[in-house]
Formats: sequence, C-alpha cells, structure tokens
Amino acid sequence: MTAALDDRFRAAARAYFVYGVVYLVGGLWLWEHDVGRGFAASVVWILIGACLVVLIPFLLRRPRRWFERWILSRRDFARIVALLMALRVLAVGRVVVRPETATVAAPWGGAITFRAGGVVFIVVTLIALVLVARAAWSQQA
Repeated sequence: MTAALDDRFRAAARAYFVYGVVYLVGGLWLWEHDVGRGFAASVVWILIGACLVVLIPFLLRRPRRWFERWILSRRDFARIVALLMALRVLAVGRVVVRPETATVAAPWGGAITFRAGGVVFIVVTLIALVLVARAAWSQQA
C-alpha cells in the first residue's frame, strides 16, 4: 500500500475521531440538560458512542490483519462508515429543516436552538465524511 493511501486513512481516522468527540460531547451536553429518551437509553447510547469513537479510528488508522482477514477490508469498512455518516447527515438535516425548534442552554451562557446546533453537527459530519470517503474510494497503487 502506498504512503499516500496510508496518509488518507490516517486523516480519515483523525477526522472520525474529532467527529465522534464532537457528537459525544454534544450528546453528553443534551443528556445533562434532560434532552433524550430517558436515563437508561441515553446512557446506553453514550457508552456505544464512546466505544465507536475509539474503535472506528483504531480500525481505519492502519491495516489490522485479523480484522481484514476475518471481517472486512479496511477500504470496505471505510465505505460502510461513510454510508452511515451520510445517513447521519440526513437524520440531523431533518432536525435542521423542521419548522419548529427547541432550545437548550449553551455552554457559554444563553441558549442555542436545535437548528443552529444541528447545522454545526452537519458541518462537522460533512468534513469527516469527505475525508473518510476519500480514503474509502482512493485508488490502490
């Protein structure tokens, strides 16, 4: 595998990590302000999200022989991750275009609408999605 392709996968892993941390912090902030499906469901989703923030970049960063031999190639895995991220953009986009919007306390004081927060999450997701997709659909040397 070429160094350029390895660099693309490392960039994708870093981008996914940042994306995951932003979503995890956002999810924790919403949970702390009682936005969600209830305590138990929220904790489960936060724990799953925290695992994915570590696991996905770990698998993208460099080839893992055991993973590629028994599960998926790194390229196919990145394609699935990119698809799931595109679905996330659509799901958050539904919140952004909804005619009514709620607010939540902003970390810096005041309040922020779900619409404005959703736009920030969409931008972060799109940047990470571009880097993951670029690695997933890069040509091998």
